[in-house]
Amino acid sequence: MPSSDNSLPSFDKSTQPSRAVYKPPVYYQVTIGLLKPLYRLQVWRRSHKRDNYQQEVEQRFGKRYPAPPVSNAKVKPNATANENGNLKESDGKRVIWCHAVSLGETNTVAPLLDALLAKGYQIWLTNTTQTGYARGASRFADDISRGRLSHSYVPVDSPAVIETFLAHVQPVAALFVETELWANILTKLSEHHIPSVLVNGRLSASSFKSYQKIGAVSASMMKNLSLIIAQDNESAKRFRQLGAHSAQIRVAGSLKWVINTPKLNDDNGAKKAEIVNDGADLDLDLDVADRPIWVAASTHSGEEEIVLSWQQQILSNPLLANTLLIIVPRHPERFGDVAELIEKSGLGMARRSAEDAISANTQVYLADSMGELMRWYALADVALVGGSLVDIGGHNPVEPASVATPVLMGAYTQSCQSVVDKLASVGALYQPNNAFYSAINANGQVSQPHHSDGKQSSSDDGDNLLYQQLKYWLSHLTLAKQAGQAGAAMTEQQQAVLHRQLSMIEGVIEQYAKPSFEQDLSQDVNQERI
Repeated sequence: MPSSDNSLPSFDKSTQPSRAVYKPPVYYQVTIGLLKPLYRLQVWRRSHKRDNYQQEVEQRFGKRYPAPPVSNAKVKPNATANENGNLKESDGKRVIWCHAVSLGETNTVAPLLDALLAKGYQIWLTNTTQTGYARGASRFADDISRGRLSHSYVPVDSPAVIETFLAHVQPVAALFVETELWANILTKLSEHHIPSVLVNGRLSASSFKSYQKIGAVSASMMKNLSLIIAQDNESAKRFRQLGAHSAQIRVAGSLKWVINTPKLNDDNGAKKAEIVNDGADLDLDLDVADRPIWVAASTHSGEEEIVLSWQQQILSNPLLANTLLIIVPRHPERFGDVAELIEKSGLGMARRSAEDAISANTQVYLADSMGELMRWYALADVALVGGSLVDIGGHNPVEPASVATPVLMGAYTQSCQSVVDKLASVGALYQPNNAFYSAINANGQVSQPHHSDGKQSSSDDGDNLLYQQLKYWLSHLTLAKQAGQAGAAMTEQQQAVLHRQLSMIEGVIEQYAKPSFEQDLSQDVNQERI
């Protein structure tokens, strides 16, 4: 099995490097200054037709922000005011800034933010992409309406803009999810003695090479980070090679194990039924009794053609002639294109958006809707997780595994490889040429894969191996169910990663919290702005 660090040392202030501020090289500062007008033009070209364009520009360039989140705690008798008349930290207001680039990072960090909110912290969430911003707004709509969480686009990496942002938010800590880091932001946080934490840190080999090309910039970022919580030992090693101090790094596992679904039950069959039936009010006729079902979820361009070809081959098998394929494209803007592909394939199609019933003639169901992915995972006997047949990096396999559905993934899983390896090691996930994979045999025992020779293969060979495993599981639903149950058990076992990362974050906040941090932030607010 893949290795992990289960003996995690506590965050000890005495072991930390000095809190010196490491500024990025001058060439980076100059480049950012030159690129800022061009970036503003890019934002205009991308977003000027959107209703929230003005809001996006104001937030990215430090002109206007939403009101900061508020604490539910009552003001303590000994609360004092700073020079601006604002109450200091003793009033119970503890804002944590969390930056999640896009949809995947927002989903990954959401349970951690839920836990921080439950502990009485307030959250300021920023996103980079439109997709991520939309997800943040919907996922935390209740917290936003209650004033516990504020939401905006991330500020550009310009010192003046960052000063404005920090003075407005006044965070006690800043969290960055997985990989996206900005040198000026980290420098400003360090100047104001605000701890910065890379949560769920992941650094693939390709990203590592990119960071190496700007070695001086990368070194400044690594040294300014207060704590790096890495997903795995390989990422931790790469962070060290970029300039991070060993005392800054912890290995705690991946937050991808913690998903936004109810706690798993021991009876995984009941769990699957619960999620499927949860959508009964959607006026959808799910007449799929006694049909093998597989789902291709979060698919990208180039993947639907492959899965449609597999479905045609499966239907040619008399024993699997009534198999149903559910396709869930990753991006809504591709729903129409995928519908055209299905029509061209000649397969009988029904569409979720049209509220089409699934009949005996339906061979492909296009789930062109949002927010229902877990329902399709729970309904299926086998799940192919997309972004893995083409070079995207793979989406989260824990989602199907958590509802006891066995998983197939292609070769491109660099975004979640440690999770893939753990699920493969118990037979819950099949990936061609994965050294950790062990199949579940007819006795429910883990054994060696039944069709892998351990040799490297071409992309076409890998796709064929995936098809063979898909056909095998659909033909042996009892074994598929056992593989799914192994995945559900592994998912439940890994839930402690949330508590580990949460404890580390709180430890850093306790070490860095100083009553004068608001005064620090109030300085230099009137620096030159754009």
